[in-house]
Order: sequence, then structure tokens, then C-alpha cells
Amino acid sequence: MQKEILISCSSSKVDGDLYFSFKRILKYYRISLFFNLINQHLLSLHKKLQLRYFMLCDDVFARNLFSRKQREAQSAPGWKLFGKVPLRESPPKDSKTIQQEYEAKVSKSGQRKNLEFEPLSTTALILEDRPANLPAKSEEEAQRHRQEYDEMVAEAKKRELKEAQKKKKQMKERFKQEESIANAMVVWNNEILPNWESMRGTRRVRDLWWQGLPPNVRGKVWSLAIGNEMNITSDLYEIFLSRAKERWKSFRETGSEMESDGTADRESSLDLIKLDISRTFPPLFIFQKGGPYHDLLHSVLGAYTCYRPDVGYVQGMSFIAAVLILNLEEAEAFIAFTNLLNKPCQMAFFRVDHELMLKYFAAFEVFFEENLPRLFNHFKSSNLTPDLYLIDWIFTLYTKSLPLDVACRVWDVFCRDGEEFLFRTGLGILRLYEEVLLQMDFIHIAQFLTRLPEDTPSERLFSCIANTQMISGNRKWTQVFNALLKDKEMEKSSSPTVKNS
Repeated sequence: MQKEILISCSSSKVDGDLYFSFKRILKYYRISLFFNLINQHLLSLHKKLQLRYFMLCDDVFARNLFSRKQREAQSAPGWKLFGKVPLRESPPKDSKTIQQEYEAKVSKSGQRKNLEFEPLSTTALILEDRPANLPAKSEEEAQRHRQEYDEMVAEAKKRELKEAQKKKKQMKERFKQEESIANAMVVWNNEILPNWESMRGTRRVRDLWWQGLPPNVRGKVWSLAIGNEMNITSDLYEIFLSRAKERWKSFRETGSEMESDGTADRESSLDLIKLDISRTFPPLFIFQKGGPYHDLLHSVLGAYTCYRPDVGYVQGMSFIAAVLILNLEEAEAFIAFTNLLNKPCQMAFFRVDHELMLKYFAAFEVFFEENLPRLFNHFKSSNLTPDLYLIDWIFTLYTKSLPLDVACRVWDVFCRDGEEFLFRTGLGILRLYEEVLLQMDFIHIAQFLTRLPEDTPSERLFSCIANTQMISGNRKWTQVFNALLKDKEMEKSSSPTVKNS
């Protein structure tokens, strides 16, 4: 009896386990069947959508590619300003044809029809009808648009004609200038340079000089005109260049630039030269580090600081040396540079001889008042003294203030006439911009004269320079300046007498 009960219990336990297992399997089966049905439904839907997509693409493809000519023949109204217009067999219509077709359509019927042409530009957009989904133009509006269009076309034609005439004039002047330079070059090379000493002071040579030297003879003429009073040779340049290189080497090793006697020259410091070179004609990108003339300019300036330690390096020298390097060989540029800076005016400024500089400014003001009295009085009332603008002009010989080609032409005549022409050029600049300067105050005048317009015209400037007379009370520049120097000497000689009395 006990065994039966045990068997019964165990059998019921087995049946229960089988029941629950079967129930679990049935549940999983139902879930799997459900997901299979969903997948089949989604697959069927995907196939239907894919079929519809391909049918739609075929329809679009057929309409776009195989009925292009039909579309061109019956183009829908609308604006095609930025869309591509297919090529036509017939030539494009001009604006007059478009306008005639438009007026013909308007006159035939007031109803709006599809255009028989496609707009090729904004011209057509002004003259054609609006799209069908927009209100039609009124007659007054269409007339106004046609009038505006005609005015635009006339203005554009006038502007194009003016630009064409300007370009033609510029080309004509350029050809004339090139021909003049070519002719002058032949004269300089064949007649003047071989007979320099006998011909340099003749009227013909001075006139040619005023017109500007041909670029290929400019360096040679500058070198001859500046001269070599200091008797510098190429070998002497190499000696001072090697000394400068030794000095730079010791500077890199010790971190200080010391002379053999133990004194340091702050004016000729390597840092100052490097800084100034980087600011020399930056638009040209030829004197900056890595440029073709960087080392050359550095060598010339370094050799000069060793040759003239009493002067050293002064900011602004790099512009003068750079212009000479552009027109002369390295050793010749050094010789010309050294002799040029030894001229009285340049030496006074680069050695910062304050009293002598004031005499130059005083002489300048004498001729300033003589030539431009209105502007002179305006400067006086504004307390604008010549040192505010003349120092930069003289230090760089106008190479920093004027366009390079204009500055080179100033140098041409400066080599002919000497320091007087530097101050005459300054008066020419003031004459050129007199009307502009009369409208400015102190700050704006100083800023304007420090940075002159980049498009300063050469011919107009030299015309103003030619109209500037360096005569005051029948006295020329040298007489006025020498009189001021005598006054200076008299003041010095009389000052001890005054003290003793």
C-alpha cells in the first residue's frame, strides 16, 4: 500500500513536469509563428513598395531623358534663372528679339500663354511674363520694367565704353613710355655714359635725367653721380664683411655684441638690423628671411656698421641699401651706400645732429612759405612742424613713403641735384595734396603725410615739383641754408661774450 502511494505520487510529479514543459513549448511556438507572420507581411509590403519605386523611376527616367525635345518645344512657363538651359539648334535670341516677341504676344491677346522661348539671362526675366501661379504684370509695370531695363543697358554700355577707353589710353601711354625708355637707353649707353664727364652737365642730359633714367642704366648712373670720395674698393668691402660675420658669430655664442675694446654699440645691434630688414618693402617679399635678397641686405648693412662704428646702424638705412641692391651688384651697392650716407644732409640726420637738423627744417620752411603760403599758415595754426613728416622722408629718401617706381625717379634727380631736391620733393608732395591737407586737422595731417596714398601719380608729382621754385628773395637753397649756418655760428661765438658781460 505504501509502494502504490509512492508510485502514484511520482507519476503525478512526472505528468506535471511534462505538462509544464509542453505548455512552455506551445508558448514559444505561438510567439515564433507570430513573428514569422509579421516577417512575411513586411516582406510582401517591401516588395510592393520596391516595385512601385522602380515603376516611378522608369516613368521619370522616360519623361526626362526621352522626351527632352518635346519639353523644349512645349516648355512650361516659369523662371529658369539658375537652372541649366539645354543647347538649342537655333542661335540664342538677343534682348531686342525677346522684347519684340513679348510685345507681339501682348498685342495679340491679353491672355497669358506659355512662352515659346526659355530665358537665357536676367534680361529675359525683366521682359517675359510671370509664372502662372503669380499675378500677371500690369501694363504700367511692364512699361516701367522695360524702361528700367533700357536704362540699365545704356548705363552698362556707357561704363564698358568708358573702361575700354581708359584701358586703351593706359596701353597707349604704356607703349609710349616703353618706346621713350628704349630710345633713352640707346642715348645713355651710346652717347652719354662713354662721355660722362663732358656730357653730364649739358642741357640735353639734364632734361633726359629729369624724365627718369632707364632701369638698365639707372644703377650705373647713380654710381657715377654719387661718386666714390671715400675710395672704397671691393676688397675693403670683403674685409669689413668678414669682420661683421665674426661679430655676428661672437654674438650668437656670447649673446652680446661687444667690440674689441669692450664697448657695445646699441645702434648696430644685430637685433635692430634683423628687425628693420623684416620691415623693408614687405609687399615685395624679397628682403624678408628666406627671400633672395635677405642675406645680401644683411651683409651690406653689417659691413657698414663695422666700417662706420661712429654712425652705426640707424633705422631707415635698410630702405636705402635695399634700393641700391636692386640696381647694383653687392660690392657696388656697398660703395654707393657708404658714399651716399657720407653726404652732409644724410650724415646730419643719421648722426642725429639736432642743431644742424633744425637748420635744414628752418631752410625748408623759408621755401614752404614762399611757395605755399596758405598751407604754410594752416600748418602754423595747427602747430605742425616739419620734423613730424620730413624726418621719415629724409631718413629713407622717400622710399618708404612713395611707390617704389616714383621713389626711384626721385632718386634719379636727387643724384643730379643733390640735397636741395629732397626738400623740393617734399614741397612738391605738399603742393600735390594741398587742397586735401587744408581740410584736415593736426592728427589727420600727420597721419596722411606719414602714409601717403599708394597711387601717388608720378607725372602729377613731378609737375608739382617743377612748379616749386627754390628761390626766396633772389636767394637759392644753398644761400639760404648757409645764411642760417652763419647765424648759428654767430650765436655760438656771441654767447660767451654775453655771459662775460
